[in-house]
Amino acid sequence: MARPHIEPLDESWVPWRKLDLPGFPRGIEYRTLSFDDDTGAISAVAKFEAGYSQPPGFSRSSMEIVVMDGYLKVGDRRCGFGFYFYVPAGVSLPRIETPEGARVLLFYNDSEPSFVESDAHADGISPDAQPTIVDSVSDLSWSETHLFPATEKGCLVKIVRWDEETHALSFFYTMVPGFWQDNVSYHDCMEEAYHIYGTSWIMQFGYLGTGGYFYRPPYIGHGPFACEHGCLAFGRTDGELYNHFNWNPFATPEENHRRAVEKMKKRRPNMFTWEYRRSDEMWVP
Repeated sequence: MARPHIEPLDESWVPWRKLDLPGFPRGIEYRTLSFDDDTGAISAVAKFEAGYSQPPGFSRSSMEIVVMDGYLKVGDRRCGFGFYFYVPAGVSLPRIETPEGARVLLFYNDSEPSFVESDAHADGISPDAQPTIVDSVSDLSWSETHLFPATEKGCLVKIVRWDEETHALSFFYTMVPGFWQDNVSYHDCMEEAYHIYGTSWIMQFGYLGTGGYFYRPPYIGHGPFACEHGCLAFGRTDGELYNHFNWNPFATPEENHRRAVEKMKKRRPNMFTWEYRRSDEMWVP
């Protein structure tokens, strides 16, 4: 059934488990945040023990890593707090070492975690392909979201990845102390987020503190929002993050979907006709 709506989840509610899969060196523990039953894709917090070492190699799934504590030595590069990695499926990473240990967010996007030791990319992968490595602390500045419709002032982002085909996003975000937004929003895409530190509040789901996580399928209404003391989080979507705003906190996902479709009918009539010309849909023109 893919991934259900999870909100709120406190990381501490989930037990640590040893990662014991073929190919992986020993020395990783993880906490599952969400899991896709259909594909094996997973979002997790992972902990590398001091002295962990992983030879060069690749995964059969695209993957993303966010360093939250400690540092990873990737090849000759020291990657500490705020470093972000996007590694396409089959692209080899250099040797990874963690002399003092590290704690990271870890996402396998397409299938279950895998590791194949190799100095070269997988067969069929261009030799020019490279992982994306971003130092979000030193190399990026906070900016307004530039979304339309936009969130209230005081929600700032650092976008570390934007997919040209799907418009999927990976980004750090912060809500400044005293942030408040009084409407309800929902999206046409999935969104998930993890609080690196700080606490925010959403009316339907309550408080989400440090180590808090949510996974929202499309059209889950959420809001109003508040953040008294500020927070730092990491979020992802699997498509364009368009804000549908309304004032009904109790609308169902089906009702929100219907409203989004009616909006598409007016805003993008050709897209509407193409997308919904199916016999089992109520909105066929």
